[in-house]
Amino acid sequence: MDFNEIISQMAQAIKGVVKEDWNVVKGTANDLLDDAKGRLQLLVTMRLDGEISEDNFKQRLKNEELILESNLHAIAIITKAVAQSAANAAINVLEKAVNSLLKIP
Repeated sequence: MDFNEIISQMAQAIKGVVKEDWNVVKGTANDLLDDAKGRLQLLVTMRLDGEISEDNFKQRLKNEELILESNLHAIAIITKAVAQSAANAAINVLEKAVNSLLKIP
């Protein structure tokens, strides 16, 4: 799994949601994803190695999504709903990549 590519795809997912506000949130969004990268890599490794259950993985992903949403919303140019959608889209990219590796539909 190329984790840098996953982070890039997560940024693209955020871009797809925030649309015309991307230029404003781009730097912050990329910084937030870079900050979360280590935690997300550890989480993915633990899930792929069977160290945590699917339920635990999903709960931890939800926590990461809430952190990302809160930080995106703090930018203040985007609404809470947009921040929530952007965070959800980014985390969905990661979850789909892991599920694909685990062959979970």
